[in-house]
Amino acid sequence: MDFDRARRNMIESQVRPGGVMDLRLLAAMEELPRERFVPEERRALAYVDEDLFIGEDASGAKRWLMEPLTFARMLQLAEVDPADCVLDVGCATGYSTAVLSRLAQSVIAVEQDEELRRQASDNLEALECVNAAVMPGEHAKGFSREAPYDVIVLNGRIEERPQVLLEQLKDLGRLVCVYGPPHAARIRLYTRRGKVVSHADHHDCAVPPLPGFASSDEVLAF
Repeated sequence: MDFDRARRNMIESQVRPGGVMDLRLLAAMEELPRERFVPEERRALAYVDEDLFIGEDASGAKRWLMEPLTFARMLQLAEVDPADCVLDVGCATGYSTAVLSRLAQSVIAVEQDEELRRQASDNLEALECVNAAVMPGEHAKGFSREAPYDVIVLNGRIEERPQVLLEQLKDLGRLVCVYGPPHAARIRLYTRRGKVVSHADHHDCAVPPLPGFASSDEVLAF
């Protein structure tokens, strides 16, 4: 399979038409081999316009790479600057971390599954993402040792306000996630200004949940 061509097609037929115009982000997604972060038997599907199942972690939770357009929209909303320090939560095999490493000054990824953490570290080393590191830890707790962060990215859908993570944002820091129940979720951007954290909801989307966060049918805690 011609992965280089598939990567260009992903940008031109999925990401750009979806309103993503950040040139640095587009360049990073076109450069990085998404197929490397997918199990070998599923690499032919690496550039499809949907969430991509990559296996189950040690807890039995299903893990995914988010569809390219939703992921790109999230990063565009986060407005990652070259001087930013970023926390990447639930990085799985490391694709999101690799993209962020091309946009930010430094990236700390948190992955609670040991085998996925190993794969992510191997992938980042092979791609010379020298400004990124993968650390163990519970997704919902983030990584307070290196806080505060300019940007925090969550790789999956949540249904509760990520209060612990919001407390790890710098002043004017941004946290981006997919928030809501399975069939009524949207990309949410939180912004901290002093002690006040506000949010705005953007594109409708449907992505799998990120393990480590509570999920219920109760009213969401805004």
